[in-house]
Amino acid sequence: MKAIEHSQYGPPEVLQLKEVDKPVPKDEEVLIRVHATTVNYGDLIARNFRAVTPRQFNMPGLFWFFAKLYFGFNKPNVTRLGSEFSGVVESVGKDVQQYKPGDPVFGYLGQAMGTYAEYVCVPEGGVLAPKPANMSHEEAAASVYGNIMALYLLREAGIHKGQKVLINGASGSIGSAAVQVARHFGAEVTAVCGTAGLDYVKALGADKAIDYRREDFTQGDAIYDFVLDVLGRVSFSSCKRVLAENGRLQYVSFKMKQLLQMLMTSMAGGKKVVCKLAPGSVENLQAVKELIEAGEIRALVDRSFPMEQAAEAHRYAEEGGSKGPVVIQIFK
Repeated sequence: MKAIEHSQYGPPEVLQLKEVDKPVPKDEEVLIRVHATTVNYGDLIARNFRAVTPRQFNMPGLFWFFAKLYFGFNKPNVTRLGSEFSGVVESVGKDVQQYKPGDPVFGYLGQAMGTYAEYVCVPEGGVLAPKPANMSHEEAAASVYGNIMALYLLREAGIHKGQKVLINGASGSIGSAAVQVARHFGAEVTAVCGTAGLDYVKALGADKAIDYRREDFTQGDAIYDFVLDVLGRVSFSSCKRVLAENGRLQYVSFKMKQLLQMLMTSMAGGKKVVCKLAPGSVENLQAVKELIEAGEIRALVDRSFPMEQAAEAHRYAEEGGSKGPVVIQIFK
């Protein structure tokens, strides 16, 4: 089979199309013929992780160290990227009961990665579910990671009708999903992103879109019950003035400073800082599937690249001008 791999860290050109052995599913695994995968922020980081310093890493230094151990210090241990996918079951192990050959599915592999390939083996009990009937494989592949994370985070936060929610970093995978999930829960949503993403987040249902290059939402007059900062770009000190009396600033990416602020604000009433990681789960993926089929969640793919142009796909996503998910087609 064909797979996109990299044997060294570096620019998009390190991604090479190779012939490798086709995997064989274990007794409890499903072999999936991948039709589409995506270029996520994590893929871009993992491809050139040698250049990522603890300061540049969006999590505490200890997390950076363990990530370095996992992905490799000087050369990659994980040579095949891609964490979300959509495809068709090719075959199943003898103990698999939920799936059969021919079933369309979508799912998430997490940091194990490996979806930049024509075939991938996934445990039956992994983050895997039937593909939404009303989406193409490209759209389904782009609807996994961000949505399962956003759904978990906003459910845990108790977002409900009548609240005012701001998503900082709204054009990325988690941010764009959070816009739609917050709208589903009945909140009024303000989306903050770069110029290129304004039309995209509006199309996803944001009530208002702010270009962070032209306007600082922390200096505005609007008050928010909940601010979700995807990449940890806003400080609590600057955000406090636009938080409601019992408002929450929640970080998806955070450093030790934010963890200490969470500890301190948890011991007092009023405005709080929350740092929370979102585990990927099959339950959340199944819930995402139901929301997609109910028309509550959409995927507006910006561009699709054939497998042979994986480097171009990474370069396009890395330049920061994409208006929505960037997809790599594996099988058409």
